[in-house]
Amino acid sequence: MSNVYTIAVLVGSLRKESINRKVALALADLAPANLKLTIVEIGDLPLYNEDIDGASPPAAYSTFRQQVSSSDAVLFVTPEYNRSVPAPMKNAIDVGSRPYGKSAWSGKPGAVISVSPGAVGGFGANHHLRQSMVFLDVPCMQQPEAYLSGAGKAFDESGKLSESVKPFLQSFINAYGLWVEQHKKL
Repeated sequence: MSNVYTIAVLVGSLRKESINRKVALALADLAPANLKLTIVEIGDLPLYNEDIDGASPPAAYSTFRQQVSSSDAVLFVTPEYNRSVPAPMKNAIDVGSRPYGKSAWSGKPGAVISVSPGAVGGFGANHHLRQSMVFLDVPCMQQPEAYLSGAGKAFDESGKLSESVKPFLQSFINAYGLWVEQHKKL
């Protein structure tokens, strides 16, 4: 692996102490040398509205689109809300996909990890997100699938990643590094 690829990381939970954000930061620490992960914030994006997305779109739209466009790949770290992705994540996907024909997502290798304190690990959100990625031409890593259940116990009280979770995250991010490498050479 000779290249270093910039990875736009989108975190679906906006909470300051979000477990999803902690997982995203842990993945950045565990990332192989060929990946540089950077969280792209989604909380300040106005709800997508074509009426305000004309010749002078909101600055937040333009900044977000530029951050995604200039990245080599995308990584989604999301909780599950009502068997789907949280509204801020869906909004970010919509903002990045517009204007029609100029999607910031197209062709970028992607991966999804869903993180939940519940038992199913955000399975519904993970698969809903994958459906959108198919339409947006994001080749999404299929294996290993990543559902982190019981995520409330993934970090100790000081915020340190649990040694029992670390191998799972390491395996996932290593596989993603290979995925990005393969797809950026195509």
